[in-house]
Amino acid sequence: MSEQQPIVTEELSEQQLSELLQIRRDKLAALRDAGNDPFTITKYDQTHHAAEIVENFETLEGQEVSVAGRLMTWRDMGKASFVDLRDGSGRIQIYIRINELGEEAYAEFNTWDVGDIIGVKGTAFRTRRGEISVHATELKLLSKSLLPLPDKYHGLKDVDTRYRQRYLDLIINPEVRDTFVKRSQITTLIRQFLNERGFLEVDTPVLHTLEIGASARPFVTHHNTLDMEMYLRIETELYLKRLIVGGFERVYEVGRIFRNEGMDTKHNPEFTSIELYQAYADYHDMMNIVEELYTWLTKQVCGTDVIPYQGHEINMASPWERLTMVEAVKKYAGVDYYDWKTDADAVAAAKEHHVEFDPNAATKGDILAAFFDEFVEDKLIQPTFIYDYPVAISPLAKRKPGDPEFTERFEYFINCTEFGNAFSELNDPIDQRARFEKQVAEKRAQGANAEVDEDFLTALEYGLPPTGGLGFGLDRLVMLLTDSASIRDVLLFPTMKPLAE
Repeated sequence: MSEQQPIVTEELSEQQLSELLQIRRDKLAALRDAGNDPFTITKYDQTHHAAEIVENFETLEGQEVSVAGRLMTWRDMGKASFVDLRDGSGRIQIYIRINELGEEAYAEFNTWDVGDIIGVKGTAFRTRRGEISVHATELKLLSKSLLPLPDKYHGLKDVDTRYRQRYLDLIINPEVRDTFVKRSQITTLIRQFLNERGFLEVDTPVLHTLEIGASARPFVTHHNTLDMEMYLRIETELYLKRLIVGGFERVYEVGRIFRNEGMDTKHNPEFTSIELYQAYADYHDMMNIVEELYTWLTKQVCGTDVIPYQGHEINMASPWERLTMVEAVKKYAGVDYYDWKTDADAVAAAKEHHVEFDPNAATKGDILAAFFDEFVEDKLIQPTFIYDYPVAISPLAKRKPGDPEFTERFEYFINCTEFGNAFSELNDPIDQRARFEKQVAEKRAQGANAEVDEDFLTALEYGLPPTGGLGFGLDRLVMLLTDSASIRDVLLFPTMKPLAE
């Protein structure tokens, strides 16, 4: 006889689990001895999915259908059984009677287990209780499940197991599937938005030949044929800007990025960014793109402008608040950057307000950024643009005309979290070289093997037109639109430390 309910694998002793595994393997051996090895089946004629039958029942009632999926629950009533079958679209009930199936086929069916993949041919009907179902006339075992599933009532709740065995998480927790369907929808809509505005999607190298001076740490690998170290990319920016030099006016990339850094609810070593660049545009144009994209996307995915996120109601509708970093610090910390005449004044203000800062990076611009981190970021719950960043923390952004201590750069924040970064791109190769050299020197002082990207500087010397650039994390956006607390909830296979042997 089959298991009538799934098994709670977490609560089983090793001996119990071993016995269940052996029982299932014995059943597989018996099937093979009888010439019914399910693993030799190569296809099944699946005419409908569960959701199609439910949505089109008025048309399909009484019609023959063929469905396939995983057997999830089983209610045995002697000479009849009700089982739930789940496929890629959802679940549907299957009604199986010995009279229609035949004694031999029904007896074979009773040796199957919850978790098995089965095919069902039958007619669509509605039970006396009103549930749309399939009345089976033919069953086929398509794949044998050799491991028992967690109990349907207790579910799969151990977070570590859910992330390590996402396939099991998807089987047991169907709402998880909805998150990843929505992730795919979000990515498709972003591409649609950009394509309709004349942006060209491109692919740039993942393996780089040098470690640039950016703050993120790369993963290092070795190319055997060239006998040289290579680096997994930490951004797509420099190659995309080379394409603007080459004559493409609007480009973007949905790119996998790798950073050898810490892990928390907002960071994974491997993540997805979207970067786009537009010639003859500036950072104000990028702000407009962000606001237009995010408000439209929210409406498309969530059906409303106001969405819940981790206990807050976030209003994604335009217009978003826009503050310079100086204005934001003055608003929330009561400190005015323009009162500082020297770096020493800024340091004194930081000490007075108990703001932590790096003594090796203690310019007025660095201190302003430290004040922002301390007093402002955790206040930015509703969508807010913070713009005009200090040159000290913006090595790739163009200086602001008339105020050379600042750059035409912005970041935008939602629920106290930075979601994206944009510039009027620096296109002066002389200024860029000076900033790169400073950045590289700082990285080398930390022990890194950083180098100036000479080829990128050469590209700039041929002429980069005035350009607006934007980069944002896809994963954080998916977290926002699915009300997910951790980046691991929106990555199918997040990075995990292997279990100890």
